Amino acid sequence: MRDYARRLAGSQETGLVAVLFAATMALTLLAGSHLDRASGISINNFWNSHTLVQTATDASFFAIMAIGATMVIIAGGIDLSVGSIYALSGVGMALALRGTAPASGGAALATGLTTALGIGLLCGFLNGVLVVGLRVHPFIITLGTMWILRGIAFVATKAESILVPASLTSITKASLGLGGGLFPVPMLAMLALALIGTIYLARTVMGRHIFAFGGNPEASRYAGLSPARIQIGVFVVSGLTAGLAAFLGASFYGSASSGDAQGYELYVIASAVVGGASLTGGKGSALGATLGALLIVLIRQSIRTLHFDQNYEWIVIGCAIIIAVVVDRWTMSMTQRRFNFGTGRSA
Repeated sequence: MRDYARRLAGSQETGLVAVLFAATMALTLLAGSHLDRASGISINNFWNSHTLVQTATDASFFAIMAIGATMVIIAGGIDLSVGSIYALSGVGMALALRGTAPASGGAALATGLTTALGIGLLCGFLNGVLVVGLRVHPFIITLGTMWILRGIAFVATKAESILVPASLTSITKASLGLGGGLFPVPMLAMLALALIGTIYLARTVMGRHIFAFGGNPEASRYAGLSPARIQIGVFVVSGLTAGLAAFLGASFYGSASSGDAQGYELYVIASAVVGGASLTGGKGSALGATLGALLIVLIRQSIRTLHFDQNYEWIVIGCAIIIAVVVDRWTMSMTQRRFNFGTGRSA
């Protein structure tokens, strides 16, 4: 029990929870309050149900993508195409729905979800096959597919915004009994995927293979693991999560366009890195990526709530990435020093 408590206290996720708690408390104290017109009750500008659910909803779309992208990073790769996969999956779904015109919400849900996930899976599979087949670094491959996939979305839509059926939007924006303009479906999907991703990475053989390959590719080859299957697999998962995020985003906002999710690559990679994923591979978690996304959105929300210049948002997020990488390198260095000291090796 004591060892478990020690590991929990020293984990990256616990540190992120502490930072999120401190930031939330600080923002609550500094945000001020306003009087509700209907009830006349004083309401905190941040600590209220609408702002909290909206903040979690804003985080959910790229947090879901960050969970898949984290698996690519754990395997020692990088995926810059997630935003473009999101855009292509969203417009593909919207075009399919417009072409079939399903009458019921259930039919629209099945068509939209199948199309978005199918496109995401195919895009992820393409990335994986190109990385493995061409033996080119994932940075270059996904940089190229980032432009190709968004270009396909642009040509397919002719730069127009494609509407999604209202019956599908009503499902994604269901209040689930909360009322008051609160729509928790994207947030719940994010939490469910974080749980599934955590179980997949920590409790399945394939998850352990991803860590093994990312931590030491040569040793994993000698152990009989298939590098091609692992690399293609993580890119497929990344594509699937981008497709799911596109389905939720297009359904929630009621339309899709080729310009959707521009710049999401920064948010996705930042969420993974801030969440503890190591860009050298072998380290990361689905829960950490989710917490990282929530922290980044909290930073964005604090800039809006405290009425700071929103142009500083990119500066703050960039600083957060650099700090996270420096802390990760420092932690790895300290761990190696403790290992060398314990084994009597010289540094």
